[in-house]
Amino acid sequence: MEETVRHACYAITYFDMREYNPEGSALRRDQKEMLKALVAFAEICEKHDIKWWICSGTLLGAARHKGFIPWDDDMDVNMFEDDFRKLEKVLVELDSEEYFYQCIKTDPDHINVFGKFRKKKDPVMSTDARSQYFKYQGVGLDVFYIEKSNRFASHMAKFFYLNMINPTQYIKRASVRHFANKVVQFINFYLLIPFCRLVGMINPKGQYRISYGAGFYKSCFYEKDIFPLSKMEFEGIEFPVPANVDSYLTNIYGDWRKLPSEEKIRKSMHYPLYVKEIFGE
Repeated sequence: MEETVRHACYAITYFDMREYNPEGSALRRDQKEMLKALVAFAEICEKHDIKWWICSGTLLGAARHKGFIPWDDDMDVNMFEDDFRKLEKVLVELDSEEYFYQCIKTDPDHINVFGKFRKKKDPVMSTDARSQYFKYQGVGLDVFYIEKSNRFASHMAKFFYLNMINPTQYIKRASVRHFANKVVQFINFYLLIPFCRLVGMINPKGQYRISYGAGFYKSCFYEKDIFPLSKMEFEGIEFPVPANVDSYLTNIYGDWRKLPSEEKIRKSMHYPLYVKEIFGE
């Protein structure tokens, strides 16, 4: 069955793929929980005047499906670094029975440069070996920020940072692992990232990329495509989106209207529970 979704200037045709997340499935159940987390996150941002927008697969889902990509098992939001730092100060002090902000300040085993706003209950194990040590493992959303950078500087940060943090996940003893994490964080924040930012100043086109060390360096963004922020429907609720959604998504995915192969769908999923549910593996 084919359906056509029209939103703003888009007329997008796609196949009905609801068999990936039918009502009653574990994936659909947790997508609804992620949506609740996004609503709670949005309320916090509005209260503290934080400018943010849905991005990556979440934005793709809004533009192409008016909600979750049927097989999507996480959510992504983005903002500029100043807003990220402002928000982080609020979230590390978050007193909530339901949600937890995960970063190096709140969980010594989470040493990524981005944060996670996630449920405290109902843990779901991901394919990331490090996640077994996380304080909480509930579903939620990744909180990224963007900063000016060129491709070479971002690629350099990814190569060095990821090669430093990956070995620490295999340290079984918590005290030793946490010490190693602190050493990696010191090198990253006081040596590696400052150096990469100097290299990234060679940026005549005014390109922005996901923060140094996050692992994403190919996609770039332009401020003119982001502001003024607009709104787009996602699962029946409107959330902030970049001004030029088409350009933003094209910079990430190329032809974002084209559906991926089943093999690519499998590789894009983060949680074995949902992969087994969908593909029986």
